Amino acid sequence: MKNSRVRTITMAAIMGAVAFILQFFSFNVPFLSPFANFDFSALPEIMGGFILGPIGAIEIIVIKLGLILAFKGTTSMFTGEIQNFILSCAYVLPAILYYRKNRTKKGAITGLLLGIIISVVIAIFTNLYLIFPAYIYLYGMSWDQILGICAAVNPYISTKISFVAFSVIPFNLISRCTTSIITFLLYKKISKPIKHFIQE
Repeated sequence: MKNSRVRTITMAAIMGAVAFILQFFSFNVPFLSPFANFDFSALPEIMGGFILGPIGAIEIIVIKLGLILAFKGTTSMFTGEIQNFILSCAYVLPAILYYRKNRTKKGAITGLLLGIIISVVIAIFTNLYLIFPAYIYLYGMSWDQILGICAAVNPYISTKISFVAFSVIPFNLISRCTTSIITFLLYKKISKPIKHFIQE
């Protein structure tokens, strides 16, 4: 049992490191907003979570963010890292918890859909009432300035509502749906060797 736990922690650390590496291959989605930055770091989080459980998923997320802060530092006074943690948990935990009670393809799809919906809803509230207000306060900016920056690349954004409608919602839907589709297609192939390593 102890050996299995050590292997589980080791695998969480490996997948956290993979998530960290995938952060380097991020790219901006300029037609949404300058703040829409997409990467595939959620793949190890969701796949690892399906295998290791919710605690393992959180460990992967924490290790990823810890490595980011250690090697890259923060460029947003920690607001980006806090948002990353909140939305990663909002996406992976509902999916994992549902799948653990319904271990079928349908259960996996339903869990992923739950994760997508919950993370999008939480993204709306955190962007409007937590992360951007904190960012604005820390950098001495205003909502008008934030909206102006967004409008420079997306003319449909002029208010907080349009910011949500034309940036927050589509970006989170695109990123979570893409991650979910890849996870559904690759999970079985990737999970077998990982489970074998843990249970060996």
